[in-house]
Amino acid sequence: MVAIGVPAESQDEPRIGLTPETVKKLVKAGASVTLRSGAGLRSHFSDDDYKAAGATIAASDQDAVADADIVLTVRRPSADLAGKMKKGASVIGMLDPFSDAEGLDALAKSGVALFAMELMPRISRAQSMDVLSSQSNLAGYKAVVDAAATFERALPMMMTAAGTVPAARVFVMGVGVAGLQAIATARRLGAIVTATDVRPAVKEQVASLGAKFIAVEDEEFKQAETSGGYAKEMSDAYKQKQAALVAEHVKNQDIVITTALIPGRPAPKLLSKAMIESMRPGSIIVDLAVERGGNAELAKPGETVEHNGVRIMGKLNLPGLVPVNASSLYARNLQAFVEPLIDKITKALAINFDDELVKGTLIAKDGKIVNAMIAERLGGSGKAQATSPVTGAADGNGKKTAAKRPGKGAKP
Repeated sequence: MVAIGVPAESQDEPRIGLTPETVKKLVKAGASVTLRSGAGLRSHFSDDDYKAAGATIAASDQDAVADADIVLTVRRPSADLAGKMKKGASVIGMLDPFSDAEGLDALAKSGVALFAMELMPRISRAQSMDVLSSQSNLAGYKAVVDAAATFERALPMMMTAAGTVPAARVFVMGVGVAGLQAIATARRLGAIVTATDVRPAVKEQVASLGAKFIAVEDEEFKQAETSGGYAKEMSDAYKQKQAALVAEHVKNQDIVITTALIPGRPAPKLLSKAMIESMRPGSIIVDLAVERGGNAELAKPGETVEHNGVRIMGKLNLPGLVPVNASSLYARNLQAFVEPLIDKITKALAINFDDELVKGTLIAKDGKIVNAMIAERLGGSGKAQATSPVTGAADGNGKKTAAKRPGKGAKP
């Protein structure tokens, strides 16, 4: 029988790697589950809920993971906790593979195998395992809801005997899963929505949600995607033309949501100080890429900065602000990945290291980093830009397969 351990997360992480629903399914698949007491409380799952689903409750993190073949986490565990795991145990979670090279190396040297769910190949059979999509979807929703709560005017147009209240204008920069959900949410709230992205393929998706696409659509723009569907780095000439177009557009926007990232790199700067200063007092910017340097020049991680009457919100871990839903979706992602690792007949752990999904997510094994891309990017500088593990806050330049219209039954 495969033993699964779930430790508690850090104080700044309310999500949890397994829910009672997914515990029940994994137990049925032939696993035993041990969970740290109280680990699910911040997502409103009690120890009694887990016991009823078939889990064993442990008094400490060490007790939860000591005998585990698989350890499920949200954030990267400490090297100290990894040292308490048995050698060869598999740690599966959002391990933030592009940051803190020394910490990642120390974790790898503990002898555990590391699987980073952020690196899940975005192919059809892996859609149910795509943590970027599930968490980004919630981040895009929460960004608009928080902006609307902070904005001191109404979002929808309202007609009254005393006059008409105009609809607010919302501009979404970066149209991945988070961006698409931000567009859909803002439209549901009655705002006039526009959006921009460097990938031409998303133009149709933006229009399908009732928003207008804003971009310099020249020849370079038409070639602005890799064969894998990621955004290419644009030329300086294109960036200047696009910046000029955006600068003129931003002046008239009430709320700007930025979600743009290029995988493995610092967030591109999309909103300069001058652009921010051109906006009307009372306007709101929500920077979902703030954990990786930010898209807005004045954004600060974990803070709301006010400049000339414009508020720039740099909230961290937006999916964690809706932890019940975020944990439920994330746990289903993990369950979908873990179940195929359990032999259906013997109920033993049977990881096929030749499987595309296993190879894509495995970053460390037998005491060393085995993912060539991670080794190269982290080894070059010794240190990578510090970020929190993928919170789903920004994936505006994700693959095409992840950028699907919300609410139509397609997986994000």
